[in-house]
Amino acid sequence: MPNSNVLIIESNGTRADIVTSAMQFMGYVPQRWDASVPADSITHDWRAVYVGGIEDDEACEQALASLDMPADQVLVLVGADSPQLQRLTRGGSTYAAQIEVLDFPLRYERLAEAVRRAPTPRVAPSAAPLKLVGGSTAMGRVNALIRQVSPFDSSVLVLGESGTGKEMVARAIHDCSPRRDKPFVAINCGAIPAELLESELFGHEKGAFTGAISTRKGRFEMAEGGTLFLDEIGDMSLPMQVKLLRVLQERMYERVGSNRTQRCDVRIIAATHRNLESATAEGRFREDLYYRLSVFPLEMPSLREHLDDMPELISEFNQRLQRRGLNIVRFSTSALQAMRQHTWPGNVRELSNLVERLAILYPNGEVRANDLPEKYRGVQPIDEGGSILRAMLDGQNKPASAQGRGLMDTEVLLPEGGVDLKDHLADIEVGLIRQALDITDGVVAHAAKLLHMQRTTLVEKLRKYGLQACARANDASPQSGTAVA
Repeated sequence: MPNSNVLIIESNGTRADIVTSAMQFMGYVPQRWDASVPADSITHDWRAVYVGGIEDDEACEQALASLDMPADQVLVLVGADSPQLQRLTRGGSTYAAQIEVLDFPLRYERLAEAVRRAPTPRVAPSAAPLKLVGGSTAMGRVNALIRQVSPFDSSVLVLGESGTGKEMVARAIHDCSPRRDKPFVAINCGAIPAELLESELFGHEKGAFTGAISTRKGRFEMAEGGTLFLDEIGDMSLPMQVKLLRVLQERMYERVGSNRTQRCDVRIIAATHRNLESATAEGRFREDLYYRLSVFPLEMPSLREHLDDMPELISEFNQRLQRRGLNIVRFSTSALQAMRQHTWPGNVRELSNLVERLAILYPNGEVRANDLPEKYRGVQPIDEGGSILRAMLDGQNKPASAQGRGLMDTEVLLPEGGVDLKDHLADIEVGLIRQALDITDGVVAHAAKLLHMQRTTLVEKLRKYGLQACARANDASPQSGTAVA
């Protein structure tokens, strides 16, 4: 059956029934126009409109405008005795080129011939197919499911831990769907008090309750024709769940304080980090609402399930930082290895926050394992210089034999997966330099003596590793006599 609609504008009930039956027989979905009720385009794809015995020119134009389509993309079938025939067929009419005149009694052959002239619907070209960042198997599966469900209006339930990117999935589904040109409206059901959520979703009339000083649209009305994203649906109260279920079943609602029923054409995407099956079994979530929402469940993997995507995610976050005017940050191999050992309870959101934090601390620099906040350093298989320097400093007042034994007892173990030796040696060097500067209160000349190197050599290394901030802004000790560059 063609996936399209036909709007019937006819004041004569008998003729309207005849045209409706003929269109249904041909496989179309006819809808009668009613000035008091907005036209309900299930597919947003009108193929034709029939104009019959309607006298009021303004009402006719209102009905045609409800198609919300360019005039050259819809076939206009006009009854031969319609009061609108002359107006629609004259030269200045935008519909003149798409007019087919039908005589009554209606003949099936003539109607079929006229409908075959209907223009092929144009699909708005989309940008490059949207996909979530990550080339891992887990993210590839998520992107494939997004592509599969996007063209349809089925309800989607996005599951997963907090911070996995559930709203990003909802936006990707909307942006890849036929509703992409309509609004995407999000609401966090867990962040709004239960007594106010009804007003937020359905709107309210002026004076409906204390503080309602004016009429306000709800999220359903704002999202008309588009997508409504209900985040943290698992935190919605049971009374509100009943009201939401009615809207999903009947596609109708009333503003708070109003008796007027409004129709809605909205795609629902819900998300939660809670286990709704358990909540249903415990009576905290309605079973009928759960099955209504989870027509197409989609589970987001936690970050620890696709750690291979971390470099690609960091690159994406750096691009976002640049768009905001911030500098980027790079991560060494040892830093990435350490970060992979973290459990990431905050998932992708936690990683994004960490990248932004380090971009502020080390703008355009390279972050090594020792630069990471302590909880992200993991179990360091290679000593990056801290314990060696401490052993050297602690042994300065010990006999030489004790110093030797202390250094010999310092174990450096090769990790199971091998190591980038050059990168790790650099990490050791950075760790030693940082601690020497800390011990000497940032005086480069003193730190150079402690590290047994020339001051100029240390200055070059500070430039190389972007550590100038660790040194005094103006190192003018008697030993140096010059400022740190």
